[in-house]
Amino acid sequence: MEIASCQRERGVRRGAHPGLQSKLRMAGDSRVHMDHDMEIGVTPREQVKKLPKHLRESQIPTDRTHLISDPVKKPRQRYVQKDGKCNVHHGNVQETYRYLSDLFTTLVDLRWRLSFFIFTLVYVVNWLFFGFLWWLIALIRGDLLHGDEEGWTPCVENLNSFVSAFLFSIETETTIGYGYRVITEKCPEGIILLLVQAILGSIVNAMMVGCMFVKISQPKNRAETLMFSHKAVISVRDNKMCLMFRVGDLRNSHIVEASIRAKLIRSQQTKEGEFIPLNQTDINIGFDTGDDRLFLVSPLIISHEINEKSPFWEMSRAQMEKEEFEIVVILEGMVEATGMTCQARSSYLDSEVLWGYRFTPVLSLEKGFYEVDYNNFHDIYETNTPTCSAKELSARLKESPLLPHLPLLSPDLRQHTDPFSAQTTREETEKDAEKAADTNNGSANRLEENP
Repeated sequence: MEIASCQRERGVRRGAHPGLQSKLRMAGDSRVHMDHDMEIGVTPREQVKKLPKHLRESQIPTDRTHLISDPVKKPRQRYVQKDGKCNVHHGNVQETYRYLSDLFTTLVDLRWRLSFFIFTLVYVVNWLFFGFLWWLIALIRGDLLHGDEEGWTPCVENLNSFVSAFLFSIETETTIGYGYRVITEKCPEGIILLLVQAILGSIVNAMMVGCMFVKISQPKNRAETLMFSHKAVISVRDNKMCLMFRVGDLRNSHIVEASIRAKLIRSQQTKEGEFIPLNQTDINIGFDTGDDRLFLVSPLIISHEINEKSPFWEMSRAQMEKEEFEIVVILEGMVEATGMTCQARSSYLDSEVLWGYRFTPVLSLEKGFYEVDYNNFHDIYETNTPTCSAKELSARLKESPLLPHLPLLSPDLRQHTDPFSAQTTREETEKDAEKAADTNNGSANRLEENP
């Protein structure tokens, strides 16, 4: 059947008009394209034309388009959040008794709602326990039955029920002393219990009040006013490639003995084939020169020189875009008001390290003081930066100290140019104009002398 239909179609084509033959040929080609599209899973062309414009532009990618397009880089899971919280959860901890060995720290590390619950529970249980003991003494001595009789000396006057014993326990431990319930001298067991409750109550007060005081005065909230720039940048400083980020302090009370350090978090594989997940490598940001000790009065740009000891020594811009890493920065110091040690943390993923940028200045000189504009704290601008690695840059600078011979990130700046370089260019232009004017005046004088 298919052979006969094909022969009839060929016969019609042979005997048809030339224009009709061309139309039939185009229809056959379109059928072939349609069959091919159906084979590879693409929406047919006629159906695409009938679809709305927003649906035509957003077609679902197929396996073939995935092969043609560039591979999409998966978002990396943070090791440290931007606010400093470590994104690590401890699971399958079997030796839980270790937490009880350091009970004070365990209580301090609890959340506030659990801390309030335990604080209230400890005091209520303590009062109920000693109230039960006072009620038990009154029950054994017979004070609950003969307390109202004349000539009977009870252990505690006016203690005739468990509720009154509970109230007496609260009055004893909190040293309220209303004077209505009083222990008598003819009750030695009551005197001993009073001493035990006074000592244990002092211990409970010291522990629970100390936990709440330490929890309230923790310097974690002080770290909220320490700022880190949203992005880290890489550019050239003094003919050296540098990785930079900015830190600042919003409070007028300063951080004493402030120091900063950085870690590179990156998985690596050793020469023996061992895989080390999230390996930590130190990033030198002035440890050997003392630049890591900060006087954090105004925002500072922390710089890491990419040299032979740097993990970024052989990374170019293209290689860094393919790498997966995270830079964790840690700022430590003592709070000037309390003297307690404070630590602030932040991190930069590989996508947050921008090549060829610098930070916008935030410090300006006003009348009698310096002013910091925190609106520009996170702002950056693009600058001419070689795209090669720091190792290649160092080698080329040894051969020729001229940077224009190196491949730059972009020939034109998209944002603000460097004000100092612009000022230098303006001064050089003015000097050239003055020299030209002097030359013209000298030529005119010589023409007047020699008519």
